[in-house]
Amino acid sequence: MLDLLNFKEIFTAGMILFAVIDIIGSIPIIIELRRKVGHIQSEKASVVAGILMILFLFVGKEILNLIGIDVNSFAVAGAFILFFLALEMILGITLYKDDEPETASVVPLAFPLIAGAGTMTTLVSLQAEYETINIIAAILINIIFVYTVLKASARIERFLGSQGINVIRKVFGVILLAIAVKLFATNIQSLFV
Repeated sequence: MLDLLNFKEIFTAGMILFAVIDIIGSIPIIIELRRKVGHIQSEKASVVAGILMILFLFVGKEILNLIGIDVNSFAVAGAFILFFLALEMILGITLYKDDEPETASVVPLAFPLIAGAGTMTTLVSLQAEYETINIIAAILINIIFVYTVLKASARIERFLGSQGINVIRKVFGVILLAIAVKLFATNIQSLFV
């Protein structure tokens, strides 16, 4: 199993997940939640999000098989979702509006903010290109980063300022857009074979 570890795959999958999770771009949401309800359970949210992602990584493909969808079709659909997420990040628009959470518990943080629909779609899509162990390593690295950001969100906001957060969000939006195009191009061919 360890011989399948590939640091290039871990880095690439990690960057994809980092862009999709967009925890830096979510800092304003996290700060707003903290203002509304007080304390945010960073540890609990991070652990639950990590468990959800790893669980979906293993069970997601079986769920797809159960409803008769192959991974390549799901990857193409995932490419569209990533494309629209990237457009939201780059253009600063909202294509998908979720209900505003009422409490800062596991539900709004772990799901859907960290391990949302985009993240779940990305995980199954990544399985079409990367080894599972490398995706798990990428998930764990991202969860550690998510935990760090949740803990230090107020300090990060003060350090980066709203302009800095916007710049980072747009840069990762462009990266995510390129990833969406690559994912689409890689998987679309197999649908017509």
